[in-house]
Amino acid sequence: MIPIHPTPGNPQDTRLRDALSAGSSSTRLEAALAIGTRADPGLADALVRRCAIEPDFFVRDMLTWALTRLPAETTVPRLLAELRSERAQARSQALHTLSKVGDEGTWPAITRSLLRDADDEVARTAWRTAVALVPDGERAWLAAELATQLGRGARAVRLSLSRALVALGEVIEPVLRPALASGDPAVRAHAHATLRLLRDPESGFDLAVDEAKRIAALGQETAGGAAC
Repeated sequence: MIPIHPTPGNPQDTRLRDALSAGSSSTRLEAALAIGTRADPGLADALVRRCAIEPDFFVRDMLTWALTRLPAETTVPRLLAELRSERAQARSQALHTLSKVGDEGTWPAITRSLLRDADDEVARTAWRTAVALVPDGERAWLAAELATQLGRGARAVRLSLSRALVALGEVIEPVLRPALASGDPAVRAHAHATLRLLRDPESGFDLAVDEAKRIAALGQETAGGAAC
């Protein structure tokens, strides 16, 4: 069991730092819990560094919790720096943690490049974080920016984008209109599914996608009939 209190004579608590990189995920989880319980700002760097490389989901979640236990003035600058990392997981975890910290002053750091990040997990996390932090005056801009990603990726990515858009509310309707008439069938179907979810949240994403595909197919048939 890792002691919650620092070892006498060792203010830097090397033992906890070392435990964060132990081979056992349970040891790393315990270390993150101990650090969060102590809420020692002196261990902020160790937590942030581990977030960038930790392979276990549950440990990453505990690392994020531990960071939220620290003063925002300690964690936020370190997390913002991670958004510029070349490592995708560093960017993703920093975004996730910023959403949990909930400091609205970090909104300007959610840039267009993060919202369009080539890594799907980074982009998905950026969408969720942006929706959590966006000021009222920026909601229309964010809706338009998110709409540029319609049709992107596999089901999980598209569902994440639809949920982010729907969370913005009716402000998304004007930005969906061009997508509904897009020449790309994937974009059209995704826009139709998102609009249906906005109007009927209980419909379910897969049902909305199926309906969108039927609408697209009917439109093609109508166009084909008109051309004959």
